[in-house]
Amino acid sequence: MSSKTPKGPDNVTRNLVIGMVALVVAVGAIFSVISNRENTSAALPSSVSQEDGYGIVFNGDLTGVPVIDIWEDFQCPVCARFEQTNGDYIEKLIEEKKAKVVFHTLSFLGPESVLAANAAACSSDENKFLGFHKAFYANLPAENSGAVTADYLVALGQGVGITSDKFKSCVANLDYNGWVNNVAASGGEANVNSTPTVFVNGKEIRRATSGADLGDYFDPAAFARAVEGK
Repeated sequence: MSSKTPKGPDNVTRNLVIGMVALVVAVGAIFSVISNRENTSAALPSSVSQEDGYGIVFNGDLTGVPVIDIWEDFQCPVCARFEQTNGDYIEKLIEEKKAKVVFHTLSFLGPESVLAANAAACSSDENKFLGFHKAFYANLPAENSGAVTADYLVALGQGVGITSDKFKSCVANLDYNGWVNNVAASGGEANVNSTPTVFVNGKEIRRATSGADLGDYFDPAAFARAVEGK
């Protein structure tokens, strides 16, 4: 009598599942390595801090104030909702120097996210990042609809007062494509896997748990309490 386990349908299925799991793990590991490659020679826009995950930093010289890290993708409609809910408050914190704020523009939703993130970096060189940021979300096109082009982004910039040829060239030539990739790599290192993701002093704010509980993301008073530690 043989002691070998017969190769019936259950064993075939089991082996197939094990093989598929191994493949998923291997692909995930490869993706992790690729997505975390950093190009230290990439051109950086103004106000970017490598130490802050290549984010665009406001009030980076302040100490003793809350530090807000905002991870977003310009094509993300939930990010647009977060901006509409809390954008004015965040800008006020920046203007009144009551917080250090770091914007991390991810690009995982597709090539139009890359175009938008690059254009935002170009707007930072013009000291117009906040205006461009708000205008983009206020006029958010459908995801990967083909609407986000260089011409669209230049026109959006013009709407917030950016008229320089340098900005047009920066947008058209994807001058900060390497930086966009570095932000993506930094997001992988920070284990950010959804947008928006917001940290205050290194701790993620509370997410919504139901339609009645908006968490800290979409309740302005709750977000202010999370930032101010109240």
